[in-house]
Amino acid sequence: VQFVESGGGFVQPGGSLKLSCSASGSFDSDWTIGWYRQAPGKQREWVAAVANDDTTVYTNSVKGRFTISRDHINNVVYLQLDRLKPEDTAAYYCNWEYSIATFLLDPHGVRYDHWGQGTQVTVAS
Repeated sequence: VQFVESGGGFVQPGGSLKLSCSASGSFDSDWTIGWYRQAPGKQREWVAAVANDDTTVYTNSVKGRFTISRDHINNVVYLQLDRLKPEDTAAYYCNWEYSIATFLLDPHGVRYDHWGQGTQVTVAS
């Protein structure tokens, strides 16, 4: 499976962006899909995940500001970013897991061998 992330950009604090994660290849619709981000000099961290039944989970720092959703027909997962802060600046990536429970066991995504190119989000005045 391959993931392609898009939708990043430069926004001022308080602004919004909508990221997309498109899957192709051997995609399993039962998978949980998660978003991660990596800021310069920092470890990759998980942001949010959505299961095949649309159950969602968010890391504390983005709760109430980010919304994850998925289009089951087109195999696209979205991440709506609202009320952005400078500390949200990072490259954002998506990947898959078997469930939200297993997703949360690897909050830094160290098990993955492959990542997409990511999409850069920059929040600054």
